[in-house]
Amino acid sequence: MGIDRAAQIGFGSLFFFMLLLILAGCGEEKKARLQIGDQAPDFIVNDMNGKTLHLASWKGKPIIIRFWNTECKYCLADTPVFNQYFKKYKAKGLKVVYINTGKESVDVVADFVKNLKIPFPVVKEGGAEVAALFNVRVVPQTVIIDPEQTIIAAIPGGVRMVELKELAGKFLN
Repeated sequence: MGIDRAAQIGFGSLFFFMLLLILAGCGEEKKARLQIGDQAPDFIVNDMNGKTLHLASWKGKPIIIRFWNTECKYCLADTPVFNQYFKKYKAKGLKVVYINTGKESVDVVADFVKNLKIPFPVVKEGGAEVAALFNVRVVPQTVIIDPEQTIIAAIPGGVRMVELKELAGKFLN
């Protein structure tokens, strides 16, 4: 009878363990990570000048989204590259938006924008929510979206002009 009792305890433990596994699988479905080739998630935010930005309204245009914060050394170093690229191609429809994900104040972000003479929209409030939509875990990260709003690249770290030309340039000629 000792063996039968041990078998009952073992079966009961196994049943309990399987029940836990089944219940764990009944929770909220985890959102799949975005990948190259996926449709970019739509968002609506206000930039620091109060202008509403709606990603879907930029359909038909190449888009560069840069997730950043003011403490990021790469963001400080390569913002002039983004400025130059935007100035060169904005007349051809290029859209660029900087989305701040940091916890710094609006004033600190405004100083960064002013000091680096950023000519395109910058988003502070709501930036973390947009970063979550794009599954951004570290900054800087640059996402390039084609005119059909498909993600064609996600670049962590600093970005050089050659990368922007290679990835977005084909939509600007």
